This record gives sequence, C-alpha cells and structure tokens, in this order.
Amino acid sequence: MATLFRLIRILRVAIRYRLDQLLPRHQLPWWVRMKLLVFRCFPQPDLSRGQRLRKACEDLGPIFVKFGQLLSTRPDLIAPDIIAELDHLQDNVPPFSSDRFRELVETALGDRVDNLFADFEHAPLASASVAQVHAATLHDGRAVVVKVIRPEIEHVIDQDVKLLLLLARLVARYSSEGRRLRPVEVVEDYRRTIFDELDLHREAANASQLRRNFAKSPLLYVPEIYWDYTRRGVLVMERIYGIPITHIDALERQHTDMKLLAERGVEIFFTQVFKHNFFHADMHPGNIFVSTRHPERPQYIAVDMAIVGSLTNADQYYLARNLLAMFRRDYRQVAELHVQSGWVPPETPVNDFEAAIRSVCEPIFEKPLKEISFGQVLINLFQTARRFNMEVQPQLVLLQKTLLNIEGLGRQLYPDLDLWTTAHPYMEQWLEDRFRPAALWQQLKRHGPEWLEKFPEVPHLVFQALEQAQIPPPGAAVNHHLPRTAPPAPDSRGRRLLAVAAFTGAALLAWPQWGPHLAALPLGTWVLAGVGACAWLMR
Repeated sequence: MATLFRLIRILRVAIRYRLDQLLPRHQLPWWVRMKLLVFRCFPQPDLSRGQRLRKACEDLGPIFVKFGQLLSTRPDLIAPDIIAELDHLQDNVPPFSSDRFRELVETALGDRVDNLFADFEHAPLASASVAQVHAATLHDGRAVVVKVIRPEIEHVIDQDVKLLLLLARLVARYSSEGRRLRPVEVVEDYRRTIFDELDLHREAANASQLRRNFAKSPLLYVPEIYWDYTRRGVLVMERIYGIPITHIDALERQHTDMKLLAERGVEIFFTQVFKHNFFHADMHPGNIFVSTRHPERPQYIAVDMAIVGSLTNADQYYLARNLLAMFRRDYRQVAELHVQSGWVPPETPVNDFEAAIRSVCEPIFEKPLKEISFGQVLINLFQTARRFNMEVQPQLVLLQKTLLNIEGLGRQLYPDLDLWTTAHPYMEQWLEDRFRPAALWQQLKRHGPEWLEKFPEVPHLVFQALEQAQIPPPGAAVNHHLPRTAPPAPDSRGRRLLAVAAFTGAALLAWPQWGPHLAALPLGTWVLAGVGACAWLMR
C-alpha cells in the first residue's frame, strides 16, 4: 500500500511539472501516447525543462534530490541545459529529532552519549538527505563532529529505487532515444552510489586514505577519523574550522592569495588523479573549506569522502596523453589513442574520427588559453567519441565531473585562471617520471616476488608453447617418415625464446644485488637495449 501511495505522489508531481514533455512522444507506442493525453488537461508551468525536472526532484524528497545530483554527473548522457539546473540541487533537508539521533549513536556505540562525550550539542550542525551531523567534544578536549545515517532511510531508498528502475525499463523498452541514455544503467549506478553512502565505515576508510596521501602537505588538509567511535551508521571525525570556499568576501577580507588558492586547487586535482590515483569525486562547494591559517599560503580542507574514484594505469596513461595531444592539436594521435585504449571499437575509421575531433576542438582552441574550459573540452571529446560507439566509461565520467567542479571553482576564485598553463607542466612531468628507470625499478620491486614465485613454471610453459607451435593444423600434410620418438627440435626462434626465458630467470634471481646499479642507467640505454633484444628475438 505504501508503494502505491508513493507512486501516486510521483504521478501528481510529474503532472504538476508536465514532465511528459521531456519524453520523445514520437518514439513511444500509441497506447502510451494515449495515456499521456491526460497530462494535457493541466497547464504548462512557465519554466524551462531543466527547472521543471529540478523542482520535481526537490518536491519528491531527498532520494530524488540525490538522484538528480547523480544525473548532473552524467554530461555524457544528459543535455547541458538540464545539467545546469540539476547542479543547483541542494541538501536542504529538515533535521530529524535530536533524541532519535542520540538513540542511534548509543545503539551503534553501545554506551550512553553522556559517557562517550564530554559535551554533545543538541541542535544539529548540518542536515542532509542521507545523514545528519552534530558537534561534540571528547573527554580529552578534542572537538569532533558526529555523523549519523537517517533512520529508516534504507527502506525509503530501496522503495524509490524500485520505482525508478521500473520507469527506466519502460523508457528503455519503448524509446530508442531512451535506450541511448541507458536509463537502467543510470539507475543501477545510482543504487550503488547511494547505498555506498549509507556505509559510514567505508567513508571513514576513504578519508583515512586521503589524509595519508596528503600528510604534511601544504595543499590539502583532511580531518582525522576517530575509529574507536566509528561504525557503519555512525562516524566521528575531527571538527574543522575554515571558511566555506564560496564565501569569497570572507576570503578576501583575510587577504587570501586568490591566484595561488585557485592554482593549488588544480594541483590538488592532478596530484590525486595522476600521483595518488585516488581522488575525491564529490568536491562540490559544500564539501570544501579554506584554512584561516597562513592566508598568503592558503590550504584547502576537504570533508565528506563518501564518493571517491580511481583509474587503471592504462586509463591514467591514455588520459594524460589524450589531454596533451589535444592541446598540441595533434588530433590524429587523439583518435589513435582512443582506439589503442579500447574506448572506441578497433574497427573505428581513424581518419573519420580524427576529422570529427578536429571539427569540435578547433573552434575552442581559437580562443585565448585562459578562456578555454578544460572540462568542456573533455566533454566535447567524449560526446564526439560517442558518435563512434564509444562505450560509457564510468571512471572517466566521474573524473570529468570532478574536473568540471574544480575548474569552475578555480575560475570563481580567480577569473583569469589559466588551467592549462597550470596543469601542463605537471602532466608532462608525470609522463616523464612514469618511464624513468627508478619508476621501473619500483614496479619490479612490487611485482618481483610474484614473478619469482612463478618462475619455476617458465621452462615448462616455454617448451609447451614450442610443442604446440610444432603441431600441424587440421588438414595439413604430415611427414610420416619422421620417427615418432624424436620430438621436433626447436627452430632458431624457439632457441632464442629459451635463451630469453633463461636470461630473464637469471636476471630476476640476481636483481636484488645489481638491480639498483642498472636502475641508474639513462632511459635511452634501456630503450636501445629493448629494441635490440626485440630485433634479435624476431629475426
């Protein structure tokens, strides 16, 4: 019965904001179009389609607000005018009772709040769609915040997600345009994201990792997690005091170096993505503060690490090379990198793809560099690739949204921010460092024990591969005069393979003694040696 009432409420809101006009009517079955005629009996609000969708999400409550926020992270699927409105969705949710809050804390931690904390503020510090936060003080005097998941929220989320999934399946079934937007995938992504946010233990682990990555860094401060007081539904962390990043007047009153603040935001992003490979993926203004210490050398403070992202080594490499190639206007390399990375099908016509990328990027790059939106270039690139059947890359979409947030924030702080000039040297240095012998040595130290463990199997695998190579294909002529007891001798290439295998084994066994000396050799020496070895092996 509750599900029925909820469905009726959703229909009422859809009618009030005429959400039927967001559907591609000409692609719907006739019987669906007939049922939608009832919507025409109601007036059309004097709002854009993005405003109507945003207000509908707000009216339907926190779960739909979070869903709208998720949609705003999918510029690869949703139109820009709708994205712009959904970005305005805020978590202005009425708080639940403080008595209930205390009860949840006591149940999770197994003790009375008065025993756990020296002081506990009755009024909430903040109230969002999924959680609520109160300030408190530990018995040793440390100021903390206590975050608790809203009661019964999991049941409400599960109910609403089922309704959203039903709607998504209908859209995917009856609309070809709807199928292109992958509504079922979007809802499933929302389900994973929202249920991950319900696990505060997971968020605490993310915060600890990020804090460790930026330990003693002048760029970013991450509050300490107090694990003795943290459970799946309760999180206790250090209370921070800073200026919200959107309070520009307050930042200017303390004489903050706004140019350096904007540039450090960009540096934080690229450090997280390319050095740590672990980035805060929800860096909207509500989660970012600026320390009041040393305004001439401003430091960011980040909170709410429920959503984080990471890339594979391959995605890191191809993304960096794509960005560098784009700003060098080497569109051929951009097209080839997309094929090499597997982001577009291998049969993609590279010439046509190159021409499409050029037609998108050239008008942008005719502007001064400081007027170019780095994030928008990335969006345009992905949208162009989609025309060539590029599969949605969730990890890249998450990164793209984070970059858009950082770039927009940076230009709000310092309008003349030249993001490319700030980022370019960092990415060039990262690519150079990636192939230094020292970096290769670190990789060898990391994977060496695993390789040594498997090395005894190498001779058997090599001989097995050579024997397989000697087996004639079905239907091939066979010389029956050869004695069956004599196995075929390996040819010259086979002998070279055996030599390489033996040399590799010896190298792995002896590397701990002489490896550091080889790691100091110039990169060119390694390249020439590798080319020579490949030529000898393949001749």
